[in-house]
Amino acid sequence: MKTTSYYPVLMTGDVAGTKAFYVAHFGFKPLFESDWYVHLQSADDRRVNLGIVHGDHETIPEEGRGRTSGLLINFEVRNPDAVYERITAVGLPILCSLRDEPFGQRHFITKDPNGVLIDVIKPIPLSPEFQAQFTEGA
Repeated sequence: MKTTSYYPVLMTGDVAGTKAFYVAHFGFKPLFESDWYVHLQSADDRRVNLGIVHGDHETIPEEGRGRTSGLLINFEVRNPDAVYERITAVGLPILCSLRDEPFGQRHFITKDPNGVLIDVIKPIPLSPEFQAQFTEGA
């Protein structure tokens, strides 16, 4: 299988509110909008896309209907400190404050209105302990 594109689609009960959150706080713009589905694209990089679908829509198989849960989305950015300042200034919840991790990330975690965790990260040098865990050539 040759994959030509990949993007997450979040299931929610509030398509418009979820769209507004990602547009306001993470720089997305809508490419397609209906009352049950919205397709968003990063204003900075057309390769970064996000779908939002009403969790009870008929196109979702009954077995899978519902809301998004157990999901963590990573946004890799150049300056997580600036994003952290902006996010805290508007009062979004901070579940993990800005910090450097030995596994090679400077990051913080917030969440969207559906409870989807959002990890804003920047790669940094790994500790020797974590560097040793990579396979040769990685």
